[in-house]
Amino acid sequence: MDQSKKQEALRKLTPIQYRVTQENGTEPPFRNEFHDYKGEGLYVDIVSGEPLFSSLDKYDSGCGWPSFTKPLKDEQVKELRDLTHGMIRTEVRSKDADSHLGHVFTDGPRDRGGLRYCINSAALRFIPKEELEKEGYGEYVKLFAK
Repeated sequence: MDQSKKQEALRKLTPIQYRVTQENGTEPPFRNEFHDYKGEGLYVDIVSGEPLFSSLDKYDSGCGWPSFTKPLKDEQVKELRDLTHGMIRTEVRSKDADSHLGHVFTDGPRDRGGLRYCINSAALRFIPKEELEKEGYGEYVKLFAK
C-alpha cells in the first residue's frame, strides 16, 4: 500500500480502529460491531480495503469477536509469532496495510479445518453482497450466488 494513501486512511480511523490496527490493540469482547453480525458479504481491511474474510467462513465461536475458519485468500494475511502477555500465539496481520487484525488459534471447527481466526471488528469494514460490485469487489459476487 502506498504510504501517502495509508496516511490518509489512518487519519480517517476512529480511536479504537487506530489502536487496534496500528498499536496491536484489542477491542472489548461482545461489545464490538461484528461479533454477532449475520449479514452476507466480505470483510475488508479498514485501512487498505483489501479483502480478508467472507461471511461464508464466519461462525459463532462464543469468544466475543468475529471468528472465521479461514481467510478469503491465504496470501492476503500474514501470520507472526506473538509472545506478548505471557502467551505464545499467532498474530494475524493484513498483507498490504500491515494492520493488526487479531490472532489465529487451533480450536476452530474440526470439520472446517480446525482454525479460528479471532479478528477485531475495529480492523474490518463490511461490504454487503449486494454492494460488492458497486464498491469494486465484483470478482467476489460469485461466492454468494446460490
